[in-house]
Amino acid sequence: MPTKVFIPTPLRPYAGKNSSVDVDGRTVGEVLENLTRTHDRLRSHLYNEEGKLRSFVNIYVNDSDIRYLQREETPLKPEDTISIIPSVAGGSVDAPPEPPALSNEEVRRYSRHLIMAEVGLDGQRKLKAARVLCIGAGGLGSPATLYLAAAGVGTIGVVDFDVVDFSNLQRQILHGTSDVGRPKLQSAEERLKDINPGVRVERYETALDSSNALEILRGYDVVVDGTDNFPTRYLVNDACVLLHKPNVYGSIFRFEGQASVFATEGGPCYRCLYSEPPPHGLVPSCAEGGVLGVLPGIIGTIQATETIKLILGAGRTLAGRLLLFDALEMRFREMKLFRDPECPICGDHPTIHELIDYQQFCGVGHDEEITTTADIVVEELKAKLDRNDEILILDVREPQEYQINRIPGSILIPLGDLPQRVQELDGAREIIVHCKSGARSARALEFLKAAGFRRVRNLKGGILQWVERIDSSQPSY
Repeated sequence: MPTKVFIPTPLRPYAGKNSSVDVDGRTVGEVLENLTRTHDRLRSHLYNEEGKLRSFVNIYVNDSDIRYLQREETPLKPEDTISIIPSVAGGSVDAPPEPPALSNEEVRRYSRHLIMAEVGLDGQRKLKAARVLCIGAGGLGSPATLYLAAAGVGTIGVVDFDVVDFSNLQRQILHGTSDVGRPKLQSAEERLKDINPGVRVERYETALDSSNALEILRGYDVVVDGTDNFPTRYLVNDACVLLHKPNVYGSIFRFEGQASVFATEGGPCYRCLYSEPPPHGLVPSCAEGGVLGVLPGIIGTIQATETIKLILGAGRTLAGRLLLFDALEMRFREMKLFRDPECPICGDHPTIHELIDYQQFCGVGHDEEITTTADIVVEELKAKLDRNDEILILDVREPQEYQINRIPGSILIPLGDLPQRVQELDGAREIIVHCKSGARSARALEFLKAAGFRRVRNLKGGILQWVERIDSSQPSY
């Protein structure tokens, strides 16, 4: 009997755009082998060059990671399911001996909390005494901080150095139209203080890095991870482990989200789940792949809930569990997590004792050096078009993006379809590859060069630069 294999959103383009497929096999290894034989484009995402499962992709049978079963030799029963979980970043918080008292106004404000046995007057005083740091004032940070402020968390720190953009407003509910162009921390503080004037907001308008993370995180009880990139996600994890701070994790992509609690006493950390990041550029960002506007509201609210439970010492947190949410299917699933004894930072014999260079660890700087050697700027491309040079402009975005804006004369072959349609390209012509901002086109350039194309260049800044500098009549996104 075939086994149902659940395919995550980032890998669906390589599996016929299916959310699940039925695959024959007696063991996990046989199922994965048959899966990648049928959908051969999945192989490079699941296995490395030595044929080993990649460390940034976890395979679950039902709710158990195969690393803690018999790995690929794990036998399958008829009712078993397999989930592919790639990376896309319990206990209680000790309160002061004498938490601050509540004023009469605060009693009225929090009355619905106070009549709950799980919170009560003592719990609300714990919330007032608590200090929570949120990394990011964007999609996840918006609902998380809004609900933490409304719940009465006394001090909320926010780390962000970005400004509000129109494209943020679809999901980042801390900010409004009048805030466009303003620093996010300014609008965030005003909104949080409007929700609850009694909350203290501490602003850190800086990029979190190895030089400042420990100093910033040290003064807080709980850290909420609202980051959108792998270097910062690993940085936050390692800093939380070193400082013994609970790390309330959330991540989002298109219609799917993940949530957990890491770095609790005896519990796993983010590295236990994903020991190393995927190669830079392999997993698209939300800016490239998109995200349903309400999705960060759901995951960010779960993060706020877990944070409040940690402060109160109430209920069962997501420590040791990975919560998966699929908005298209409106389904939650849960996977068990375990602390890895070999984890380099929280294992039995840790090798990481201080923060490292996370840009280098995630391969960001190295890849950027490679992809910039074949760049072409938009002004040079415009000059080539004006001269009617024999060039081919290849757009590797998705069809829905191509409807928004395009460079005249370009042809559309989405990055995921390129291996099957590469024969449509004329290798005798110079090919200019572009996407939204340059990341996907850099991967396309590497593929085309490996396929034997010699005259290939990547449009620096992508269509966004073209609209900004060449054709402002078209919309940006």
